[in-house]
Amino acid sequence: MTEPSYVVAPPPTISIGVRDSAARFPVHRIYCVGRNYEAHAVEMGHDPKRELDPPFFFLKNPDDIVEPGTPVPYPPQTADLHHEVELVVALQSGGSDIAREDALSHVYGYAVGIDLTRRDVQAAAKKTSRPWATAKAFAASAPVSEIVPAAAIGHPASGQLTASVNGEPRQKGDIADMIWSVPDIIAHLSRWFVLAPGDLIFTGTPAGVGGLERGDVVVAAIEGVGQLEVTIR
Repeated sequence: MTEPSYVVAPPPTISIGVRDSAARFPVHRIYCVGRNYEAHAVEMGHDPKRELDPPFFFLKNPDDIVEPGTPVPYPPQTADLHHEVELVVALQSGGSDIAREDALSHVYGYAVGIDLTRRDVQAAAKKTSRPWATAKAFAASAPVSEIVPAAAIGHPASGQLTASVNGEPRQKGDIADMIWSVPDIIAHLSRWFVLAPGDLIFTGTPAGVGGLERGDVVVAAIEGVGQLEVTIR
């Protein structure tokens, strides 16, 4: 078979390391859940009583991933860069209209992620009812730790999430406090998108988000999953 030719060079495969494995996890898409912790919804000025509301989603780009040990450049077009520690779900299979009771069978593993956000840009977009892409999906906006297979740790339904900046505690919450659990998220997301192997899902952040400056060191951790350290340069 003749190899296809391209008018420009194809992009490289984006991938993430896997704990205790030489194999890597290829990234297909990155989905993110908005306001999935009541306390964070309150600090963002929203009504936390959302039990009857469905989750909503936004996306980042696969090449927004930053692996451990790589400094994160302070992005242009913002004066208010925020950190958001999140549990990240890595899918090994997908589909559409996935039943909640089958959702966890599609999960390969979990990681610690930081959803970096141009908060001032997001606030301006909200006021004018415009999309969040420039606030969320910029280069190096998705630092992620190595992935830990569910075969090794199970499917965490509880566990403390924390984030500190230069040793100062900022965020603290628990996976159990999520408004929509991982099975809920996968089931809802699969109604809107055909999920696929390699998809990542950022599942939301607890309260305590805050600003970052050049030179700051962020340490994000999730009990039973791992830790991620990021330096803003």
